[in-house]
This record gives sequence, structure tokens and C-alpha cells, in this order.
Amino acid sequence: MQPRILVILKRLLMIWGGLSLLTVIGIAAFLVFQISYGNRDKIDSASIHDVRFVLNWCELGESRIESVLHSYASSRSFTGDYIDAYAIKISRLEISELSNTSDPPRGRWYRGDQLPPVLNDAVGFAGAWLGHKEISWFPREAQLRSAEFYVYPWRIVAHGVMPTAVELIFVRPSDKMVFYFGAKT
Repeated sequence: MQPRILVILKRLLMIWGGLSLLTVIGIAAFLVFQISYGNRDKIDSASIHDVRFVLNWCELGESRIESVLHSYASSRSFTGDYIDAYAIKISRLEISELSNTSDPPRGRWYRGDQLPPVLNDAVGFAGAWLGHKEISWFPREAQLRSAEFYVYPWRIVAHGVMPTAVELIFVRPSDKMVFYFGAKT
């Protein structure tokens, strides 16, 4: 009786070993593909469809989008670090849409020169990335902090008191431009 149990145990261990080997090969193949082929920077390739979430998040509505002038979506690191930025031309925008001082359920616009402390830190986090050549078309931090811009904070993640991930939407009403910045470190 004991030899039969050993035979069954041996077969189960062989099956388990085979499945484990296939799993390791699958994970290795996936990682090689991600590193080699599947995860590359995308420069100026975003369509209107790709960026519509930006205007929907800040409740301006995707129907205003005329064109995507610039876009950059970096490859994602193994830990999920990334930087995405878009420059979007819209058809219409009224200052009154940005001047709502009540706090609606989802958020509100803040003038660039009147930022609350948390948002001020988030804009500083974004500003540290804005010198990269891939997004040389994005306004600089000093410009974003001026009365010329409005900021809509979609997401700010902090570890301790310093931001480590942000998703911010900037609007320059003078020329109806919307800029999106998202990054995680």
C-alpha cells in the first residue's frame, strides 16, 4: 500500500513542478516583452479620444476639444512610475466656469497665484518635472503659478507631507488651452 501512495505523491509533485515551471516561464516572457517591446514612450501620438478624460474630469466636457497639440506618455516602470502630459486646444471657455468658489462634490478650480498649501506643493512636484525635453512645450512652474492659469486638482497622493503622485489640470483661458500633467514617483 505504501508504494502506491509514493507513486501518487511522485506524480502530484511532477505535475506541480511542471505547472510551476510554466508559470515561471510565462512571467519571464511577460517581463521581457514589457521591458523590450510593450512599454515605450509615446510622443505626440494621443488622439482626441485619448484625452477626453481630462475635460470630463474637470467637468468642462469633451465636446469642447478641438485638437491635441502635444502629448507625452512615458513608459511605466515596474513599480508604476510614470509621467503623462497633454496640451489640448478647446473651442470655448468662460472665466465664470472657473471662478466657482464653492466646493462642489468633485472639486473646483483655483487661480494659479492663489493656491491652497496642498495644491501649492502638488504644483511644485509637477514643476520639478517640467524641465524634461520631452515636455518642453508644457508651461513652466512660474507660469502655472500666475493669475493667467487656473488649476484643477484631480489627484494628489502624499507620503508624509510630500506629494509622490499628482494629476493636475491647468487651463489658460486667454488662448483656450488645457494642459494635463500626471506623474508618480
